[in-house]
Amino acid sequence: MVHAGLVPQWTVAGTLALAREVGEALRHDPRALFEHMYGNEPDRWDERLAGVQRLRFAINVLTRLRVCTADGRVDLGVKGEPPSPPSPLRPWFAHAERASREARVIFGHWSALGVRLTAHLAALDSGCVWGGKLTALRLEDRSLYQVGCQAAQTG
Repeated sequence: MVHAGLVPQWTVAGTLALAREVGEALRHDPRALFEHMYGNEPDRWDERLAGVQRLRFAINVLTRLRVCTADGRVDLGVKGEPPSPPSPLRPWFAHAERASREARVIFGHWSALGVRLTAHLAALDSGCVWGGKLTALRLEDRSLYQVGCQAAQTG
């Protein structure tokens, strides 16, 4: 389960290891991490990334990713429908050679995508914050449950 997604190069084990690195940085010195975690660079995965660059990329992918290229370049500005060809950007899960393709991944963060269930993916963002629905998935039998939401009111 991930909030947003995984770049094609990441395995499940590698993703969990990166999440542990972020968790350790939060436990060790949260102020330092918060001071440096915001921004869109680096925008491409490279195993050699280190320090704040590695942590920032991991946080961005896990919490903000929607689309990327097959070689792991992310575009965090895409918020609606994915770009059409000839753009190399695809939904992160649509890359055929994605290292996590055999894993069952549950994610949200992309209300424009809506609810989608396949054998290996469960996209559950149904736009509750925008007045849509709140969606839950019962893992045992993959039954969906939804309740209506009122749009957030601003004062």
